Amino acid sequence: MAKRDPETDPRAFLGDELRRARLAAGFSSQDALAAKLGFDRTVITKAETGDRPPTPEVLAAWCQECNLDAELYRRFAKLARSSDGPIPPWFEDWLEAEREAVMLRYWQPIIVPGLFQTAEYARALFVAAGKDADQADELVTARLERQAILDRSDPPQVVTVLDESVLHRLIGSPQIMAEQLAHLAERATLPHASVQVLTADNGANAGLSGGFALASCDGAPDVLSMNGVEDVTDETRSLVRKATNIFVRVQADSLPRAASLKLISEAAEQWKTR
Repeated sequence: MAKRDPETDPRAFLGDELRRARLAAGFSSQDALAAKLGFDRTVITKAETGDRPPTPEVLAAWCQECNLDAELYRRFAKLARSSDGPIPPWFEDWLEAEREAVMLRYWQPIIVPGLFQTAEYARALFVAAGKDADQADELVTARLERQAILDRSDPPQVVTVLDESVLHRLIGSPQIMAEQLAHLAERATLPHASVQVLTADNGANAGLSGGFALASCDGAPDVLSMNGVEDVTDETRSLVRKATNIFVRVQADSLPRAASLKLISEAAEQWKTR
């Protein structure tokens, strides 16, 4: 990949300024600042090269430690995160982790995760979020391209836990739901994929605060993607540990793989009669 030009690339400009600030504050290495802030060195590296602007949490800590104007740098970061394409820059780091992962874990209490979505299900979600037809088509194409990792020769292990409500929430139309759940059931039979359902009769569970995904890569820290108003990609060790603990709890409360597959298939049949 060509080096970013700080004269023309807002992300590279921000990275250059953050590097200067780090050195001026006496942190001669990225490792030193990472240790002080409590983040992995790769977070610092990617921010300084412009590959990924720092998250608001990282930027706030950086500004405080290096005596920077937090409001000014927040504006720099907002500009750096602007995107010309269908994939926003803040999501690029997750996509990289997803491609390189040896294991992916998804907890989703609301919708089917992107790796298992059909085109029409994904399109219904994007349209509901306010995208026009052209934008939705671009985003659907990008989402389907991500799914290629499931069919490559060295796929990651994918472990997914869904809340049962995902099977019964109408997205698009009954036909779209029937096709989506049939597709999910088919994908769940892959030897490197498993889908488990946390049934409604469990009541309250550890994951009700929201969905997330964890990517585990060889020789690199786990990466966390959290769902919200905008998805947030983070490598903060404490957050990754908290998400991992939540995943262990919701998976422990879920139906086994075979029973989950049966429930998904039954829900698909029910949508056909709606």
